[in-house]
Amino acid sequence: MARGPEGGGPQGFSLKDQLFNAATLGDLAAEYAALPGFDPARFLAEVLPGLEGRGLLERLDWIADCIEARLPADFPAMCEALEAAMPPPLDPARQDNDFGRFIHAVPGILAVRHGLDGHRDRALALLRRATKRFSMEFYIRPFLNHYPEHVLATLRDWARDENYHVRRLVSEGTRPKLPWARGLTIDPQSAVPLLDILHADQTRYVTRSVANHLNDLSKIAPDLVLERLGDWAEGGQQAPDEMRWMTRHALRTAVRRGEPGALRLLGFDPEIPVAAVLSLPAQARIGESLAVEVTLTAARDLPVVVDYRIAFHRPSGASGEKVFKLKSARLTANAPLTLRKVHKLKADATTFTLHPGPHRVVVQVNGVDRGEGRVDLIDVE
Repeated sequence: MARGPEGGGPQGFSLKDQLFNAATLGDLAAEYAALPGFDPARFLAEVLPGLEGRGLLERLDWIADCIEARLPADFPAMCEALEAAMPPPLDPARQDNDFGRFIHAVPGILAVRHGLDGHRDRALALLRRATKRFSMEFYIRPFLNHYPEHVLATLRDWARDENYHVRRLVSEGTRPKLPWARGLTIDPQSAVPLLDILHADQTRYVTRSVANHLNDLSKIAPDLVLERLGDWAEGGQQAPDEMRWMTRHALRTAVRRGEPGALRLLGFDPEIPVAAVLSLPAQARIGESLAVEVTLTAARDLPVVVDYRIAFHRPSGASGEKVFKLKSARLTANAPLTLRKVHKLKADATTFTLHPGPHRVVVQVNGVDRGEGRVDLIDVE
């Protein structure tokens, strides 16, 4: 489950305190100490007290304020200083899940502040270098909005860059629904030609971004996504196993919505009847868990993807549902298959609140509702 930018959670965990503290900002100060006249001790004496009371993104802006005050006001000279203080690029051999450290977002913030008007190309060059240390996916987006044709053309060149962080930025920065980021005003489909290049990438960090981009796009242009995935598979530029993984990942939301075209592309036929018997306890306590058990039977062998949907009880009467993954499996003709899952009933979930009362649970098999039951949730004692 994705958390918001504050990263709050149980047991008092604070993402912003983990990311920005005396140790991490000490590392940042040591990097900027390479600049003439930069005093690490004075920087820390100013920046650390200012963290208190600020959220994660506000802390980033504050850190950028404190760095900016120690840099040349002239933007090209500022860029040279920012580049001189950059740490070595992220390890190119890692190939996946190497987002970088949030303390290295400062060049992106300052590129938007001072490069958007009048210094477009110098700012883009700064972002290209900076994204090898920390993903600039948030900071490329204002440039896309202001200079769509030029930036899309630039990204087309970057899609073939030797550094996979630059290539990933092309896909991630143009995602229609990138979490935490400001919205794009460009046509969501205008970045698809970039994905045509990137889908064949040999780095999972890039192909995961392409799949996430398509998942975003599936909520806007589902037929286009199916067409592209089919064309890419037929084109054979990507290894078959990776292409299958990308397809599953790109269509995960479409599968939960039960879209027939997505299910068929993944090999799941929504039209073949499947009997589903759902077993639930009469009651379950919020903060504990719910045992979900489904027994499936079909008259022929077939693969199935099984999800369940919970319709939440709301004191206000408002409706609310969420789909949860159960399992993908293969049925044997006339041989019952029982699937089980322990569903945690989180009392502190970040995206929805559970309330005591009747909750309807619906089983989806290959995107089609095949069975349902009810459970009464009771409050924490």
